[in-house]
Amino acid sequence: MIYRLSQVWRALLAWSVVVDFDAAAAILSPALMALFRRMRRSEQLHSLRVMRTLRARGHDQPELLIAALLHDCGKSRYPYSLIERSLVVVIKAIMPRQYAGWAAGEPEGWRRPFVIAVKHPAWSAEDMAGAGASGLAVKLARGHQDKFTGESASEEDRLLAALQAADDDS
Repeated sequence: MIYRLSQVWRALLAWSVVVDFDAAAAILSPALMALFRRMRRSEQLHSLRVMRTLRARGHDQPELLIAALLHDCGKSRYPYSLIERSLVVVIKAIMPRQYAGWAAGEPEGWRRPFVIAVKHPAWSAEDMAGAGASGLAVKLARGHQDKFTGESASEEDRLLAALQAADDDS
């Protein structure tokens, strides 16, 4: 709960924090940087924290860092408010079956924030692929919400697990 409250606090204060566009531009191509720039400020800051967390943990694979910076870029297709994002988190925690049902379909009406929460990884992957990201970066972004149930067998699985852990901690 404290973690979620700190996320809300960071989102509320995002307007006062400078986004390090140079750090993102050092990793992203101009086309991918355009995706980064269209994200909300709070999501840009979050993505930079994910990237920095990965680097602090010894990860420097370009595809992983690209996925870190753009894993949430699909949210910019249908931006949603902090209140909506908070509602999604609460409903997912206390009513998981209803959450799953409400997240099906198109991002319209009252179900919109639930659909965005579930479908944004696929949208991020589509946008990244369209902007020229590598297949691995696209796969990592697409899978960033898919939790592992067993051991990470491949290098791709290990990179995805690292992205998920950094995302959860950021």
